[in-house]
Order: sequence, then C-alpha cells, then structure tokens
Amino acid sequence: MRSLRDADIAALYPTLSDEAQCLYLTRPAFTSHEELCGWLTDPAWPGLTWIAERADGSVAGRFVAHTAHEEGVEEIGYITCKDAQGTGVARECTAALIAHRFETGARKITAEVDARNTASVRLLERLGFTREAHLREHETTHAGVCDVYLYGLLAREWKA
Repeated sequence: MRSLRDADIAALYPTLSDEAQCLYLTRPAFTSHEELCGWLTDPAWPGLTWIAERADGSVAGRFVAHTAHEEGVEEIGYITCKDAQGTGVARECTAALIAHRFETGARKITAEVDARNTASVRLLERLGFTREAHLREHETTHAGVCDVYLYGLLAREWKA
C-alpha cells in the first residue's frame, strides 16, 4: 500500500460515484471528481489514508485509520474498487493495515459497520474482530436510518 496520489481520484471515482457501491457509506455517491478530491484530501480530516495498488499499478481500494475516542484506540475503514471486489484485496490490505497500526502503538482497532453490509461483517469477523455492540436505528445516512455494528480487536488478540 502507498499514500494517496492525485491520479487516484480518477481511479476511485467509478466506485465512489456508484450508488450501489456507496450504499453503506454515511454519505451519498460522489457526483464529480472535484467533490471526491475535496473529500479525499480534506486537510481537516485527522486520519491516515493508504491506497492499495495491484501489481500492474492500478488502484484496488482505499484504506484508512484514525484515532478514535482516545490515544491507542484507532478506527479503520476501507472501500475496495468494484473491479477488485472478491479478489481478496480487502482481506490482504486490511490485515496489513491492522498489523501496521498495532506495530505503531495502537492497543485496539475498531470498525463501525452498517449492519446490512454483510461483506464487511464477514471480513472483520474473519480477521478476528469481535462484535461489541449492535446499535439499533443508530445513524441516519443517505440510505435512511440504519443499525450499526461496532467491532473491536485488541492487540493481544491479533494473529497475523
């Protein structure tokens, strides 16, 4: 994985402008490259972004981490480009992100997931996360009111 580059905006746009691909985001699909660029490069966002790059140099997804409610606890997020879904890239890159964040001092990694997002739920559970909460009708998004699952993984539980 590597840091975000300007050319990645165009590579991520087909996925992040697709309503079906953005169903589980807290915001609707992007309507322009400029809007996506502003979101991806917002200097006020306190997190870190990595881009998954395939052997041929094409972009496979975006992976993020940021400090959650206190130092040592980080929340992760990810979106795989639609042409890379089902290839294992989400599992490989999320595992690498988790290992990296634990190596750099995190004691716990969390993830918030729309309860309907079965692919993301399966991924987190395969990686060893524990569902710590089911928050009913917790969040209003562009898709309406949704339930949210909170997942957590402690450093001592991580099996790379």
